[in-house]
Amino acid sequence: MMGFATIMDADAPLLLFDSGVGGLSVLAEVRKVLPAAPVIYAADNGGLPYGTKSEAEVAARVCGLLGRMAERYHPRLICIACNTASTIALGMVRDVLNVPIVGTVPAIKPAAAMTRTGTIGLLGTAATIRQGYVDRLEAEFAQGKRLLRFAAGELVGAAEAKLRGEPVDPAVFARAAAGLRDQPGGADIDTVVLACTHFPLLRDELAKAFGPGVQFVDGAAGIARRIAALTAGQPFARSIGDLALFTKQDNSLAALADTLKDAGLERVEVL
Repeated sequence: MMGFATIMDADAPLLLFDSGVGGLSVLAEVRKVLPAAPVIYAADNGGLPYGTKSEAEVAARVCGLLGRMAERYHPRLICIACNTASTIALGMVRDVLNVPIVGTVPAIKPAAAMTRTGTIGLLGTAATIRQGYVDRLEAEFAQGKRLLRFAAGELVGAAEAKLRGEPVDPAVFARAAAGLRDQPGGADIDTVVLACTHFPLLRDELAKAFGPGVQFVDGAAGIARRIAALTAGQPFARSIGDLALFTKQDNSLAALADTLKDAGLERVEVL
């Protein structure tokens, strides 16, 4: 159990966790509100993708990894910057770790406030879109609206490839758009929830695929505000360069070097 003094060390980092590089979209927003905060960005590239795994697999993996990371790095706060991991394992992680935990949930509430046609699309992984958590968000915030969901898991690989500087077939984005548009009522979609932290990294490509008149919404800015609120008044000091932490050593890490540097992550380690 971490003591109060440990949490309040000025160089105690924020730990942002995702299955891959998607959470960099959250980190970018955190940097805007907490530029002085030391950060560890942890990517479970050894377990990617999460969207095709069972709930039990995701829960066990996320709880186990975050337990090890909390013990080793003593973060002041952990952000699960992954919709799939949050919708499945957030409660369990909060039960086992004595650290403030911020999760990521599909931005259905702001989307419901933004839509003018009343028809909202939601792109997520297969694991995310089938969760009861999403059903409850829809029931609470999107009453009277139509919410159409599509499992666009291949966008995760597209985002990872893009950040490695590799070309991505535009057909990937066309399939995601068609997956929503081709459903009954899909032609009326004017707002799309990007319910995976990888997907905002592809906003330009998705906007082109959907065409004009569609706005996109994700939860990154709201997550950053929540982290700022929970750490308000705490001292921040970066005594060492921010860290990118991976769970598997592979060739893709070298290809990500420029992306990590651009995100302010100066060091790379493998857990």
